[in-house]
Amino acid sequence: QVQLVESGGGLVQAGGSLRLSCAASGITFSFYTMGWYRQAPGKQRELVAGITSGGSTNFADSVKGRFTISRDNAKNTVYLQMNSLKPEDTAVYYCKGTHALLSIEYWGQGTQVTVSS
Repeated sequence: QVQLVESGGGLVQAGGSLRLSCAASGITFSFYTMGWYRQAPGKQRELVAGITSGGSTNFADSVKGRFTISRDNAKNTVYLQMNSLKPEDTAVYYCKGTHALLSIEYWGQGTQVTVSS
């Protein structure tokens, strides 16, 4: 059974930091591109950051310079370090794994991040 389990969300003041983790099980983690997405109330889900199996990264313009994404293939875990948080970063953050070659993707259940002003 495939599971992606996010953790690390919470309430933080503007300017603060959080680190999200997504632990994967049931997949060959190193074969997957991993991504963090977020969805704010009334808005569409959007890509925040992604990291390929080879370690290449990409970020939404709104988070460049503030967020970093990393992965630990030995721990089957992807991280999102979020610094200088803003109220507009408030959303449910989701982890997604996409197989590098096959049309297979999995989502986590999401973790709430709330940034107070």
